[in-house]
Amino acid sequence: MGILQAGDTAPTFALMDQGGTLVHLEDYAGHKLLVYFYPKADTPGCTTQSCAVRDAREDLRGLGVDIVGVSPDAPEDQASFDRKFSLGFPLLSDPDHAVAGAWGVWGEKSMYGKTYEGIVRSSFLVDEDGKILETFYKVAPTATVPQAQRALQALS
Repeated sequence: MGILQAGDTAPTFALMDQGGTLVHLEDYAGHKLLVYFYPKADTPGCTTQSCAVRDAREDLRGLGVDIVGVSPDAPEDQASFDRKFSLGFPLLSDPDHAVAGAWGVWGEKSMYGKTYEGIVRSSFLVDEDGKILETFYKVAPTATVPQAQRALQALS
């Protein structure tokens, strides 16, 4: 798991979204992008995180920031999650966790004393040229939006 830092080139991706569209990092060239990784759709922490991002979507868009969420869930599970909570932005399916690995968010986790591999909840701000502006590893579900907003304010 290689950790990304501000100034690094964002690892490229081409992942299927909840509607069956192949989404590429390059699709967002010319825009800032908030990329957030979450472990599993429609679980309590991931719902809290995704709904907070949904609620801030217009504010972020006003700052020129697009949003994508990424998890190992299948596109149909992402679609169900999107419908249930009216998220309204691309939820990308990374079933083999290759993109999560490239972004440094696939790693060892533990729950109830059991160790396993999974998504380490994290988010990233990417600039218009595909460079990492800010990284937030091991972010709390409620902290994704405030951390991104603080970083964007600091950049302006």
